Amino acid sequence: MNSNSYLIPANSKKSMLILGFFNPTDLIIFGTGCVITFLLLFILDTNNLKQAFLIITPALISAFLVLPVPNHHNIRTFIGNVYHYFTGRRSYYWRGWCIGRGEK
Repeated sequence: MNSNSYLIPANSKKSMLILGFFNPTDLIIFGTGCVITFLLLFILDTNNLKQAFLIITPALISAFLVLPVPNHHNIRTFIGNVYHYFTGRRSYYWRGWCIGRGEK
């Protein structure tokens, strides 16, 4: 093997994440959802299953947003990528190997 070549491990970006999955924004979103849920649990009296589900909804939504998915960081970044794809520029200018710069 050549001494000037090296391999970068596939998970080299995971070392920049907290616990290998979360960035600070993800933890803030998840923490806020959990705090809101705990406050609602202490403040409101739950009498039936429907009220209990509505109370834990903030934690469920925040957990869903920071859930890791393949080929993306998490659901939140996937939704952002889909939004930018559909609202971004739609005209693509092709310039291949056979067209020089400034020529027509």
